[in-house]
Amino acid sequence: MALARLRSLAALSLLIVLGSCGRIIPAPAGPPPAPPPLATALLTGVSGGPAVGRLGIDGKDAEGALASFKESCPRLVTRPDVSGLTRPEDWKPACDAAAKWPAAQAVRFFETWFESVQVGDGQGFVTGYYEPEIAGVRTRQPGFDVPVYALPPDLVRAKPGDAEPLPGGQMPLGRYDQTGKFVPYPDRAAIDDGALMGRGLEIGWAADPIEFFFLQIQGSGRLRAPDGTVMRIGYAGQNGYPFSGIGTLMRQRGLIGNGPGQYPGSMQGMMRYLREHPEEGRALMRQNQSYVFFRELTGDGPVGALGVPVRASASAAVDPAFVPLGAPVWLALDRTDASGLWIAQDTGGAIKGANRFDSFWGAGAEARRIAGGMSAHGQALLLLPKGTLNRLRAH
Repeated sequence: MALARLRSLAALSLLIVLGSCGRIIPAPAGPPPAPPPLATALLTGVSGGPAVGRLGIDGKDAEGALASFKESCPRLVTRPDVSGLTRPEDWKPACDAAAKWPAAQAVRFFETWFESVQVGDGQGFVTGYYEPEIAGVRTRQPGFDVPVYALPPDLVRAKPGDAEPLPGGQMPLGRYDQTGKFVPYPDRAAIDDGALMGRGLEIGWAADPIEFFFLQIQGSGRLRAPDGTVMRIGYAGQNGYPFSGIGTLMRQRGLIGNGPGQYPGSMQGMMRYLREHPEEGRALMRQNQSYVFFRELTGDGPVGALGVPVRASASAAVDPAFVPLGAPVWLALDRTDASGLWIAQDTGGAIKGANRFDSFWGAGAEARRIAGGMSAHGQALLLLPKGTLNRLRAH
């Protein structure tokens, strides 16, 4: 169950759109403050939770989580954990056991190898994302005029000394001009106006700019041609600008909500406004200067930040500073469809801070409906290898 149960909480009605490997995110009464630079789970504080056997894990849910956990193991045992909670070697016993563990006994697997840990207050907020399918072709033809660009080769990080570092210490993205000066990369408006045309970067062409805009926010999707052939595309990078959710702008301007004359605060409501107000909608979309580039995917599913396929109702996006990528997460929410075990296998530009999750729901109309309206609150627990909490306390 790798990407479908990482969202918690409340019945919030308004949605904001979030990005980078972006997601559709229900807007709370006010967006939560961004975490301080370099904040991690270890610095935020962790405490022990209930025994895993007392969580009431569903057998079918556990089977999906175990399958996704197995796919995560090659990365778990080799990559560093920036949250400060675990070390690669901590995961090896559980991963070795998972390789031969029968699916029918998946609940016992998690009870045997894991302990629950709460980060901070453990109050989770969960939204949803999905893999959209839109009309698109590989080769430009009438009716398909929206370019789908590959990652440009001149999009690079600045060399130390050529630009100010970002708050986290990483150098910014941009390009070097003809004089050798590091400058920002073209933003969404410039790219939409043709800044990258004629460079051979097109890997496909979409029919609808609004559908493609939301596909960029999701971070992956499918292009379906008139002859029925499908091309799967995934996130390859972005142009270096911070993501700006147009849902927030629309809410601030009174365009979406529950009041008279307002459009519904859902992805569907936002799309309807953009279509019925083309000029204003185009200007709104350009407020999000971040632009996502793609690569063709050939596997059996979209690939998350961990480098493994994300799975519907099993995979979730997290902030890796607070959740080790590959770790199981238990969510007890006010929405039963998003409650249960998830595996942290992805990240998102708006998925920041402790106990913030984005649940993956797969592809198709039903996935789009659930993800577009997902907003849940409740308790969030990380499942870490047994002994982790004692080791952290000892140090």
